[in-house]
This record gives sequence, structure tokens and C-alpha cells, in this order.
Amino acid sequence: MGTLIYNNLCLLSSRPRVKVLSLSRIESSSEVEVSKRRVLKQVDEELSKGDERAALALVKDLQGKPGGLRCFGAARQIPQRLYTLDELKLNGIETRSLLSPVDETLGSIERNLQLAAIAGGVSAWNVFSFNPQQILYLSLALLFLWTVDSVSYNGGVGSLVLDTIGHTFSQKYHNRVIQHEAGHFLIAYLVGILPKGYTLTSLEALKKEGSLNVQAGTAFVDFEFLEEVNSGKVSATTLNRFSCIALAGVATEYLLYGYAEGGLADINKLDALLQGLGFTQKKADSQVRWSLLNTVLLLRRHKGARAKLAEAMTMGKSVGSCIDIIEDNIDDTDI
Repeated sequence: MGTLIYNNLCLLSSRPRVKVLSLSRIESSSEVEVSKRRVLKQVDEELSKGDERAALALVKDLQGKPGGLRCFGAARQIPQRLYTLDELKLNGIETRSLLSPVDETLGSIERNLQLAAIAGGVSAWNVFSFNPQQILYLSLALLFLWTVDSVSYNGGVGSLVLDTIGHTFSQKYHNRVIQHEAGHFLIAYLVGILPKGYTLTSLEALKKEGSLNVQAGTAFVDFEFLEEVNSGKVSATTLNRFSCIALAGVATEYLLYGYAEGGLADINKLDALLQGLGFTQKKADSQVRWSLLNTVLLLRRHKGARAKLAEAMTMGKSVGSCIDIIEDNIDDTDI
């Protein structure tokens, strides 16, 4: 909202005192918005060129400034301490529904495909009168293809097929993936990590990255984190940020559906990071519980912004446009 500056003018005593708007000193709200969006467009350009440092520098230059990016790194977080499971339950969090996700939707699709393949094989046997030797050769060929996919592409071909079928035939799965990634994006931005891109389907990831080993998801400007990891010293602030980001997807699903299906890879990566840092089980549990509670409370507070962000991501909006939507849908009182 623009800043309006008034000049008090003393008029004739026969007329009431009035305040006259000084048009020459209006700071236009629209001009501020144009300036911010111009910078966000530059952010998109730098990210498209792969210059993450330049993109982050642009965002940090506007961070917290009037008419700038109020919300970047401005999340109102809870104190860090050891939280018990009972305290999490008092805040409506059942950890079993979050931290052990099983993708029942894709599991069901995979089982149906296996049954269809068996039925198709039996039908082909009857129609084409395959002999046992031909069936053996066909089975070996399929086993070979499956092995190549598992070894060379880390199961990427199979994941691509399942994910594509899931998005095509299951609206619930499609919506869940979008909300999951919106949760990652929003929490990252609020805790001060710049998202650099996102994909919502494995097919989209293949087109963008040109690799079957890359799955759909949200990527971040993480060179500062990697520098700390390589130095062997990860600060508490950095660890807290990435712990919250890792759990944001499962937390979003839990808040919307009462349980999480996706996000097992996120949890495994967080576990591996904590183990790599030499955390004891007690210390790791403390980190995860704080991160989970902090993330859930942030997502509850900013559910309107997350919903708008998910809509924008569905339409394939750029990172800069998504940031603009977050800024427009969070009040000053909520940060």
C-alpha cells in the first residue's frame, strides 16, 4: 500500500482546517509493485541462466525492505527445545501418520498393472499359441529390461510410468503432489531458502532435466548449505532450515488429508543427514520433533498462501511469480 504524505495548511479562520494531499510526494503503491516484480523477473532470468548466487543476491537485497520481500526468511518460529510426543499430540500431530508415509495410490496402481500384465500374458499365450520356450524367452527379456531400469536408471522408467498413470487417472494423487510441493516451496521461502525451480510430474522432470534419474520435486538454491556440509560444520540455523523444508511436504499432506503418502525420500534424506552429522538418536528425535511442530504451525498459519501458491504451481508459474503470490497473501501480522 502506498505511503501518502499530507501537508497541513493554515487557511482563513472562517473555514475549517483541512488536510491537503501533496501529490508531488506520493509514493505510489503501483510503482513499488512494478519495481518488486521487475526484480523478481530478474531473479527468474538469473535462475534460468543457472546463476544462483546472483538470484539470491537480488532477493536478499529486497529482503525486509518497505515494498520489498517482507516474507523471505521472516517466518515466526517456535523456540527450539526438546518437545515430547505428548506436546505434539496436544497440537494435533500424530507422528505415525507423518513420518512413515506409504504411497497407497501408486502401490494400488502398480498392483493393478502387474495383474493386467499377467492377464495380458495369459491372453497372448492363448491367442498366439506361444510354446513354453517362447514364454521363457519373453519372461527373460522383461526381466532384463527391469534389471536395466533398476541398475542404470535407479527405477526411473518404472517410476515415470507409474507417476504418469497416477497423474492421468487419479485426481487425488495429482492434487496431493501439487500440495506437497507447494508445502516445500512455501516453507523454504519463509525460512530463508530460495526455491530455484519445481516440477510436478516425472514426465515434466524428464523434459526439463533430460534424465530418468531425476524425479519430480522442488529444487533450492543450496550452495551455502553445501559449502557448510563440505566444511564439516553445519550451523544450527542451516540445519533447522533444511529440516523444516524436508518435512514440509509430509506435513502439508497430513494437514490436508490426515496422513501422508509421499515424502519417504525426504525423510530418509533427513535421517541420513542427521546420522552423517553424528547425531545420537535422542538428539535426532529432538531435531525432528521441533522441525515437525514448527513446520506444521507455519503451514497452519499460512494455509491461505499455500493454497494460492498451489494454484500458481498448477499453472506452471515461474519462481518469481510464485514468490509474488506468497508476498501478496501473507499479512504483516502473520510474520
